[in-house]
Amino acid sequence: MDLKVCLLNDSFPPVIDGVANAVVNYAKNIKEQGGASLVVTPEDPDADDSAFDFPVYRYPGIDVKKTIGYVAGYPFSPATAKRIKESHIDVLHSHCPIASTIFARSIKKLLDVPLIMTYHTKFDIEIEGAIKGKLLQGSAVSALVNNISACDEVWVVSEGAGRNLRSMGYEGDYIVMPNGADMPPGRLPENETMELTSSLKVPDGVPVYLFVGRLMWYKGIRIILDALAALRSQKMDFRMVFVGGGQDADEIKEYTSKLGLNDKVMFTGPVNDRKVLQAWYCRADLFLFPSDFDTNGLVVREAAACSLPAALLRGSCAAEGVRNRHNGFLTQENAASLAVLLATAGRDKKLLRAAGENAASELYISWPDAVKKAVERYETVIDRYKSGLYPKKTGPLDEFFSLQGTLMDILSQFDIPDDFPFRTR
Repeated sequence: MDLKVCLLNDSFPPVIDGVANAVVNYAKNIKEQGGASLVVTPEDPDADDSAFDFPVYRYPGIDVKKTIGYVAGYPFSPATAKRIKESHIDVLHSHCPIASTIFARSIKKLLDVPLIMTYHTKFDIEIEGAIKGKLLQGSAVSALVNNISACDEVWVVSEGAGRNLRSMGYEGDYIVMPNGADMPPGRLPENETMELTSSLKVPDGVPVYLFVGRLMWYKGIRIILDALAALRSQKMDFRMVFVGGGQDADEIKEYTSKLGLNDKVMFTGPVNDRKVLQAWYCRADLFLFPSDFDTNGLVVREAAACSLPAALLRGSCAAEGVRNRHNGFLTQENAASLAVLLATAGRDKKLLRAAGENAASELYISWPDAVKKAVERYETVIDRYKSGLYPKKTGPLDEFFSLQGTLMDILSQFDIPDDFPFRTR
């Protein structure tokens, strides 16, 4: 496979989230399948890219992780544009419709290659939480949809993600291209699992519930805590482990304390060691993920790799492919529904084991399989682009971004610094 892909995303390690994880695995598996890739992402003062066996090009960014959890990219970098141009790529693939897609749109004409955009996240919810005022929110959504519409091809990670994109006003076509999971299939030996999760002390027979992800209220965490409080009021014992960090972590811990759950709930913080994370999946009896925000539920597939079934919201994107009490469990979007599930099925070890085994065989998708499908589509997109089958973008913003790309190309010849004409650092 003689293919070189430029992957762009606004988040990348050391920032940990599902999309950053997806980009790492795209880059890794493209190379393992005979191609080549490079990643373009904002600068991060905590970054160490030496561990990756593919190039990582970073353009100027502003570290606002304390406020929004991410680095805000400034997608004007003549030096980075020059490096990408000299890499002779075949396709641009953006995984975020904000700075990454703006950068990609700016250099697309310069490179004369197709641009693919994968829609991972319900950005209307992100925008609503970050921007106050309906008028400004509407303008932000409109700009985002314009960015997506400017791409030659749009991928979504689930049917639900496609519906969400339509609800924001996107009218173009899209293709469902699900993400995989980099968690190896199979369970760790019990002694290794217990050693790696030894910080959790649990009496025999007490069920262990697990959440993995960003600690944000919109992930359904209040539903989890209220359901656990209901169990406690019924004198039912349990242990709950939250793995991850996020802007709402302090509030979530305060609410846990307010409910009197401190002796039942454990917060590990972010876990970067994949073997340790695998051990937590293997230690738990049921994965709790009552989130209507997530479009694909990568953590649900990671849990499935370890034969751990998940409790999910009925009708949510993360629940696509899940059959209740067969390969997972479905609840309504309220604490009472989840509490009933935990009081019955959540304590039936035989049912949980059977559902976990079915999840492993029916829900798990490996990253090699997911990327193999994407690579096949890359080749189709490139052929279609070369054949002129994608409509030319002629809107005013397309011309603006094209001019920005030309300007970056010109400035790169004169070694102009990346923070021209604005200082970002």
